[in-house]
Amino acid sequence: MINNATLRSEDAEIMAIQALGFLAADAERLGRFLAATGMGPGDVRAAAREKWFLAGVLEHLAQHESDMIAFAENAGVAPERVAQARRLLSGPPVERDIP
Repeated sequence: MINNATLRSEDAEIMAIQALGFLAADAERLGRFLAATGMGPGDVRAAAREKWFLAGVLEHLAQHESDMIAFAENAGVAPERVAQARRLLSGPPVERDIP
């Protein structure tokens, strides 16, 4: 269970790893995730060490609200904490110059 105090980067990474396990525990969810990413299981194992990938796991959950809610309940956290972890791992928004 993730502490409900201030979310640290390490906590966000742990949550994302838990989310990946949550996805992997269900063939349909895992299939949808692999199809969305274009990755195979071996690719996922290697990428799971990367912060950008962990942010993507939480982004994927955010795009499937029912899965995000189910994961949050499973992890014992509020769905808002999942969104907060995603933002923390993603870093600040990128500003672009648009002519």
